[in-house]
Amino acid sequence: MAWSLIHAGWLHYLLAIFNAHDWTMGYVTTFSTEIFSLLNSIIYFHKAIQELERAHANLSFAAFLYAIIGAVGTMLLAIFLSTAESWKPLFHRYIRLGLSEYAAAISIILFIGLPHIGELAHLDKSTLPVSVTFQPTSPERHIFFVEFWKLPARWIFVAIIPGIIITMLFFFDHEISSIICTIDRYKTRKPGGFAWDIILLGTTTALCGILGIPPANGLLPQAPLHSESLMHADTEEAVVEVDGQETVEVLHIRRVYEQRWSSLLHGCGILAFVSPPFMKVLGLTPTSVLAGLFLFMGEQSLSVK
Repeated sequence: MAWSLIHAGWLHYLLAIFNAHDWTMGYVTTFSTEIFSLLNSIIYFHKAIQELERAHANLSFAAFLYAIIGAVGTMLLAIFLSTAESWKPLFHRYIRLGLSEYAAAISIILFIGLPHIGELAHLDKSTLPVSVTFQPTSPERHIFFVEFWKLPARWIFVAIIPGIIITMLFFFDHEISSIICTIDRYKTRKPGGFAWDIILLGTTTALCGILGIPPANGLLPQAPLHSESLMHADTEEAVVEVDGQETVEVLHIRRVYEQRWSSLLHGCGILAFVSPPFMKVLGLTPTSVLAGLFLFMGEQSLSVK
């Protein structure tokens, strides 16, 4: 796997250097992006059902019933809070905005703590598996990177074939996602950095190969939801001709905040919670809450398409 991902890494670099976006994605229509978004939603719902099936197989019937309540409750509370901006005149504007922006986080934290209250604390739970030490979870590995240089030369060349397949999949996934999160309705003004994105994706893919972990794109499902969460009201002046006379009108439009802070903070938060001691906090998360998050993200993806 390591060499397949390393090959995929330098192939991504070639696609970026030769600006493959311009001569491939020019043929992608809005229909393709919408169908791909529908696929994302279906995958989210499918993953949620899988988590509940595992809970049914591993937990008592009472704990399984609560797992369903936890999953559906996480989803419904997040959906309810996401509409907080329309609660005027209830609460201050910034309180409504905070509830709306952090609806999923509030719901997740609440349903993580709820099973530890009262008689619910005695139910068996299925929680996220986490490592207790900062080392590879595989008992066969004692270091974080794999010894990929020991692979015979013929297999290194054979690994180019799956590397090409991974490159095609990742390139298409990333480009479609980039198009979806910069469509006209978001009214972005900064130019796209598709080539730089592909270089970064190639670097992380090769790094995953060296570390011996599955490659993670991670951009596709979240990008449109991220753009949607950054929508805000804005004004723009436009010259309009009425009866032969030009007048300046102020148009009220909605566009996205084009910034990098939220993505940077998300990445730093993920890095913190996959490292001790915060990793133990992740271990308190019931898998039913994760299923509820999948349901919420699937619903949100459908609601904006």
